[in-house]
Amino acid sequence: MAEEAAVSEAAFSLQSITITDEAKDDYQYEEVSADDEISLHEDDEDLSKALQNVQEQTENARVLALQSVLTSKKSVSETPQAMDDFFCNFLVRLGMSRTLDCFQTEWYELIERGLLTVEAAGLVPDVYTRNQQLEAENVSLKKDLENYKHSVNKKEEALLKMQRERDFHRMHHNRVVQEKNRLISDMKRLKAHYASYEPVLKQLSEKYQNSLTQKMLTSLERDKAMGQVTGLQAALESLESGYNKQIPETKGHDCTRKKGFEGPTQKALREARQQKFHVVASSSCGPDDDAEKKKSRRDLKDSEFPVDAEGIPYLEQAKEHTQPLKSGQYQLSSILKVHDFAVSCLAVHPQKKIVLSGGDDRLWKTWGFPDGNILLTGEGHTDWLSGCCFRPSGTQLVTSSGDTTVRIWDLSRRGCILTLRGHSRAVRGCSWHSCGDFVASASTDGTSKIWDVNSERCRYTLRGHEDSVNSIEFLPFSSTVLTSSADKTLSLWDVRTGLRVYTFQGHVHSCNHATFNKKGDTIASCDSSGVMKLWDMRKLLPVVSIDAGPHPANQVSFHRSGGLVALASSEGSVKVLCLAVGQLSILRGPGVEVRCVRFHSQDYLLSAGADGRVCIWTWAQ
Repeated sequence: MAEEAAVSEAAFSLQSITITDEAKDDYQYEEVSADDEISLHEDDEDLSKALQNVQEQTENARVLALQSVLTSKKSVSETPQAMDDFFCNFLVRLGMSRTLDCFQTEWYELIERGLLTVEAAGLVPDVYTRNQQLEAENVSLKKDLENYKHSVNKKEEALLKMQRERDFHRMHHNRVVQEKNRLISDMKRLKAHYASYEPVLKQLSEKYQNSLTQKMLTSLERDKAMGQVTGLQAALESLESGYNKQIPETKGHDCTRKKGFEGPTQKALREARQQKFHVVASSSCGPDDDAEKKKSRRDLKDSEFPVDAEGIPYLEQAKEHTQPLKSGQYQLSSILKVHDFAVSCLAVHPQKKIVLSGGDDRLWKTWGFPDGNILLTGEGHTDWLSGCCFRPSGTQLVTSSGDTTVRIWDLSRRGCILTLRGHSRAVRGCSWHSCGDFVASASTDGTSKIWDVNSERCRYTLRGHEDSVNSIEFLPFSSTVLTSSADKTLSLWDVRTGLRVYTFQGHVHSCNHATFNKKGDTIASCDSSGVMKLWDMRKLLPVVSIDAGPHPANQVSFHRSGGLVALASSEGSVKVLCLAVGQLSILRGPGVEVRCVRFHSQDYLLSAGADGRVCIWTWAQ
């Protein structure tokens, strides 16, 4: 007992240490945030974070173990537990209260009697205390192990779940790639299939266009043959009855074919043309062809200007179309892509449902109305087309261009038969006289010219405007022509003398276009500020002025009834003025600049713009 007490006294000692207030200033405390949490939420955990958490906790355990070792080596050592305290604590932990009472009673009795002292009882050996500490650490480590196992199990489940999702997305990606490859192969196969049909479709389209052209030409030839048959029948009847009656050769507004309008010059010209056609038809391809053509051309003489008729021919036919329209408005029915570039002019065939258009692509095209099937395409101009017009008989047409030329085209021959040169600058417009023997042209060089189609030369040059002449038009069945100019004026000219008859003044900006109504008693004009004016031909005064600006107005057109006037505006709309009520309605189409406008028959309106498309508007009640 004495040896054990000596060992215990040598191992442990109790020391008293006083802590002063100055010690508080020697240690710097760090503030720990209350929101600082080591663990993550369950939804935000992943495998990498779990492994990092495990490593951090392991590191913390090592630090705590190191701190426990360091604290055991301090100068202040823990006091070993006395034997009686050890037994009391042991009995309390086991809950043996009666045994504890007996032990304490007997322990203190022995001490009071002197039979036992505290020093003789000794202290509890270190092995027991160390075992208790190790047991507590073992329990704590077991709990940590269970927590780690639980966390690892959760991470394994999450890993398996992500692996399954990865496999699913990988399989879906492979399926999408296979579908993409299949679609690419199908597209290549369809392209190859379409390419094999494209030449056939192109060939069929060409055949279709050729058939339409042949159909139109056949129709023209049929009408011509019918006219000749009718003329021959009339000649036969006149021969049988003993009258010398003139044979009409063509249909339409050809006033020179009438006996009352035909003089000696016209008769000589007609005989020369018949002789020319006879020579061309009877001669073969040889070196004498050019000589025969030159000889027949020298035989041609100038045409005589027709005398102004007191009344307008075909007035009864005109009255049929001057009935006022019923109440309603125009609605957009279809849009046709005719040209690749801007469309600058439109013309309507006098007898058939055919429309002529010219554009900035240097081409003119005839197409069926309203389906838009291209019938003929003419090329030969070297610059943009500015104007176009059908011959009153419908067999020929005239075009004007920025290349300073005017060309006459024959529909049956499908080519240019005459090129008129004489202007020094771009030609802005052209018009064909109702008799079919004269063509008028207006140019930016400030002049207008009257061309004789038969003698193929310029008869008169109309000078008087101080700036570009933007439009020109014949008054139907007369020798009067109307011009509009950039010098803000309109002029009436007598083509028989080449002199100006009257000048209309009233516009404050450049006049872009002017036209007559079907009766010939009213003129409509428009200028670059969008102002449209109506002029009375009998009083030679303005009667209506409409400001449709501020955008420029490019062209005006009368309805055949005379009750509607259409205006092509640069703002991308067509404006229609009803003269009966004075109402101006606005028709909006694709929204591009409208270059030209033209009425077709009784219920249709055509407008063409800078995008190469033609809009067809239908009158709806």
